[in-house]
Parts: sequence; structure tokens; C-alpha cells
Amino acid sequence: MLQIARNLTDFESGFATGKSHLIIDRDTKYKDKFKTMLDDSGVEIVLCPPRAPRCNAFAERFVKSIKFECLNELIFLGRRHLEVSIEKYTRFYNELRNHQGVENELLTAREFAEDGQIECQSEMGGMLNFYYRKAA
Repeated sequence: MLQIARNLTDFESGFATGKSHLIIDRDTKYKDKFKTMLDDSGVEIVLCPPRAPRCNAFAERFVKSIKFECLNELIFLGRRHLEVSIEKYTRFYNELRNHQGVENELLTAREFAEDGQIECQSEMGGMLNFYYRKAA
């Protein structure tokens, strides 16, 4: 886990670079050295409450969605291919995908034409599609 902390806090390519908080559960694999290394790099550890399996439900739902809708459907040709695919899916998930928990609305409000021809914005070779009305 200490190596994972080093990877997270790596100056050039670390996931936690520029981040202020990391939410983790109370698993015993997160030792004091792991937490100290993250604290020293400016990342504050936020612990989930004890015995709260649904505490991080939004993050778990995103992980399930990206796994089944993206990662399981592709064969990655390298690290950069994986990173670009995750970036595209994350943008699609946050900006173009309707969310049932938010009354089937988009997370980022956008204005669309009331009538006009229906257009399709396709990502990742047609795996992710967003349909909208083109302004007349």
C-alpha cells in the first residue's frame, strides 16, 4: 500500500496530484504510513463512517457504470488508450448521460431546441450515444 501511496502522490502522473481530499473506508490495509504519505503531500484523508456500507453509493455506482458500459467492452492497446477512454466516458457520464436519481435529467444543465431534426453525438465508435434536437 505504501507503493500505491507513492503512485497516488507522484508529482508528474499521480492521481492525487492537485486533489485536496481522498475518501477511503476503514479497511486495515490503509496503514499509518499510507495515511502519513498522503497527508505529507497535502491530501487530506476522509474516512467513511463505520458500518455504513452505502456511504459511498454514488462513487460505487460510477465504478459499476464505467466497468460495465466501457471497460468491459474494450480491449486496450496501451495505457494512453485506457486513459483517453476513461476521460471520454467520464465526460459522457457527467455531461451527456441522463441520471435517474436526478429526475432523469442531465447533471450539467444545457439548453436544447424544442423542435428540429434529431441529431446523434457519438463517442468511442458508437458505444456512447447522446441524442438531441438540432436548432432550426
